[in-house]
This record gives sequence, structure tokens and C-alpha cells, in this order.
Amino acid sequence: MTQKYVIGIDGGTQSSKVSIFDLNGVLVCCGVQKLRQIERLSSGAVIHPDDDVWDSIASACTQAMENFPYDPRDILGLGLCTIRCCRVLLNQDGELTTPVISWMDPRLSLPYQHLDQRVAYVTTTSGYIGHRLCGEFKDTAANYEGAWPIDKKTWQWSDDQDVIDEYNVPREMLFELLSPGEKIGVVTADASRSTGLPEGLAVFATANDKAVEALGAGLGQESSVLISLGTYIGGMAYGDFDQHGTSAYFHNMACIPQRYLHESGGVRQGMGTISWFRELLGDSFPYQLDGDSVTAEQCLNNEAEGIAIGCDGLLTLPEWLAPNDQQFKRGAMIGFNSTHTRGHLYRSILESIAMTMKNHIDAMCAESGLAPEQILVSGGGANSDVLMRIFADVFALPALNNQITGAAGLGAAICAAVGGGAYADFDEAIDNMVAFNKSFSPDPKRVIRYLELNHIFKQVSSQTDVINRRLNEAGFQL
Repeated sequence: MTQKYVIGIDGGTQSSKVSIFDLNGVLVCCGVQKLRQIERLSSGAVIHPDDDVWDSIASACTQAMENFPYDPRDILGLGLCTIRCCRVLLNQDGELTTPVISWMDPRLSLPYQHLDQRVAYVTTTSGYIGHRLCGEFKDTAANYEGAWPIDKKTWQWSDDQDVIDEYNVPREMLFELLSPGEKIGVVTADASRSTGLPEGLAVFATANDKAVEALGAGLGQESSVLISLGTYIGGMAYGDFDQHGTSAYFHNMACIPQRYLHESGGVRQGMGTISWFRELLGDSFPYQLDGDSVTAEQCLNNEAEGIAIGCDGLLTLPEWLAPNDQQFKRGAMIGFNSTHTRGHLYRSILESIAMTMKNHIDAMCAESGLAPEQILVSGGGANSDVLMRIFADVFALPALNNQITGAAGLGAAICAAVGGGAYADFDEAIDNMVAFNKSFSPDPKRVIRYLELNHIFKQVSSQTDVINRRLNEAGFQL
């Protein structure tokens, strides 16, 4: 029997990645295209410039297909996963009226305001990219998080007029909703020319990027919690739906139809903080270690490995991107002295991420009744043994990562495999396509030290918030 393949598109905030897998979840090839720098306008708007979201995905698709060594006719389908919590405004023909509005834009916490008469459709990035690929006005229900008139119980648009009025988007401006694994359409001739994808290739709906990542990371047990290391770092676990929600987590539609994820608070600009730090250091890396060429990340991980818990008194508060309702918040590094190196700073960032997520996930578990027995960690940062050991020790739980780093791409490919009929359901696809890499066990002595450190860490923001609020009120903050 001829081997078959599936494509997963993972369109993120910082880059777009297109991966081609076989039906055992083995990565065959990929294409990656960095997005341009997000633009922060004087009005406060935060946008992706021009048509950069589509352009980056088209470029990554082209690269992936150029790297694909087999017959494109053996590709069963494509799963489409893109950045969540964005807003895209289209005209009657499905063309952008304005650049894609980023999830960082403060306007997205508010209902839509119809200020441009050219706008005929209000959708998500997955709705827009699906339209560019297939020419259809269809989108996954599971990517409508935030200010949308959606009924999360039915996975359909609300028929409550009060809800429709509250969010100010009439039904005729909204796309038709699909469930993960359902077919959006097929790649058009125009899209094929732009992307290199085979014309007529089936395109399948997935969910929001965090839920797709949870699928590709193999999250399935109630005893597991996933930490997703992206530009936004979040914590997730499967749970029952509660219409009213809680203060410690929210309900996120999963990438398996009619299932839900509990999602904790997270770290905004999370792994982006590490990118910021690496770029700040510029060309200071030797790129040689014991005679071998290494990356900047490998240099930093090697230096952080030998530094004691607590980084000799250096603490970092990872508030590199303030919440919309607390714009005065800022990140901080406190406790410097002349002995600190870039390795101390780097490890301190890693520790701050782990402790912040520990505190958010503890709050979620306390309200939801979850009792995790292990944590799964996905995203590029999960390749770092030092970060994985920090997570295991901070959480006092075994920490596992995946053989495939790009769990969102694999999750999208799983949707294509199920939609294309290669597997009967999502459980069968997960069993065949997801594999774990390493398990990191907590060290009892280190667990105790992190408990002591976290007790202090929890108090930092209450002190820095006072200072930052005063700086904000006095006009010293941008």
C-alpha cells in the first residue's frame, strides 16, 4: 500500500510553519517563514503589517512542498491552524479591508465596532486563511475565543438577540461554523499558484492554536496538564464545560469536537521574552562549544545549567507585555550584583516562567478539582533540558516533552488524517501519531528550594505594581 501523508499549517505570532507528516506522525519535511515585526500604531492599535499573515503561510507552504520528496498526489489533506484571538475584517469578496488585528490589540477585548462600510465579514485568522486557500466562507467554531457571539455549548452562533446585540456582529457578517476535522473546501487554482500546494487538496478545520497544540502534544488524560511554550505561554487540561466560568481559568473549545479545555492564566510575550533577551545580546555568543558549532540557545542553556536555583539572588518578573486592563504593569529583574552573567539572567527568565505557570495552574486546579500527576511541555523551549528540569522541580511532578517539537503542526495534521479518513477518530489518530521523547523527574532537594523561592517570588508583583503605577501616572511610561 502506498504511504500517505498529511500537512499541518501552524501559523503563529512570530512565524508560520508548514509541516508534512506520514500517518505515523513522522516529520517528512517542513517550511518556515518568520513574520514581519508587529506594528504598534500611535492610536494604540497592534496589527500585522500589510498581508503578512497570508504571505508568511504561502511562503512556508512553498518551502514545504519544494522539500517534499514524494508524489504530491499521496497527500491526503491539510489541517489549518492559525493564531487565535485576532480579528480580521474583509470586504464582500473576502479581501482585507485593514491589516490583521493582533491579539495584543486592546480593541479585541471589546465588541466589534462597525466603522468601515467596506467591511462585509468579521472573522478570525483561520477563517481568512481558509478563504484564501479554498474560496469558502467557512471557519472552525473552535477558534472563536473572546468577544464573539458564539454559544460554546452548541458550538454554533448564538440565537439570543441580546448576545448578538452585545457583540455587535450580525449573523450575515459571520462565517459558517465547522467542527475540527470537517472539510473547509479544496485548494483553488489561485491558491495553488501562490503556495505550491496541489490544486484540489482537501483543507480541514482544526481549532484555536493552543487547542490544536494540546491535541498534537497528546494531552488526553485527566491526570495531565499541558504547558504550551509560545509567544503566549498557557496551561491547559481537559475538563467539563461550565457556562459561568471561574476566576482562575476559562473554557476553551478543544480540537476534539464537543470537548473542552480548562485554560489557566499565562505569560504574555512569554517565549518572546527569551527571543528579546537573545536579540539584545546580539553577536556576543561564541557559537563554538568544545570545538563544535552551537546555537545561541545552546550557549545560553549550557551556561544556565551550572547556575544555582535562585540565580544567586536574581529574580525576574515576566511582565514584558502588560494586560489590557493593567497597562502600568512592567517586567523587572531585581537583585543584580557584579557577579551576575548572561547565564544568570537567562536562567532567571526560565525560572520566572516556570514559577508563574506553577502559580496559575495551581489556582486552576484548586477551582476545578484537577489533581495532575504529570505535566506535558510543548513548544520549542521544550527542547531545553535545563528548562524541562526546572519545570519538573518547580511543579514537583514528572515533566514530559514530545518527539515532535511543533505540536500544533502535528495537531493540525491529525485533523487532516481524521478528516481524510485515515483514522476512524481522534483517539485512534493520537495513538498512532503522537510519541513522547523524555521524562524529567523532580529532585526532592531542588523541589524544596523552589518552594522557598516561589514563596518569595509570589510577593514581587505586589511591590513592583505600586512603583509602576506611580511611574505610569506621572507620565514616565510609554
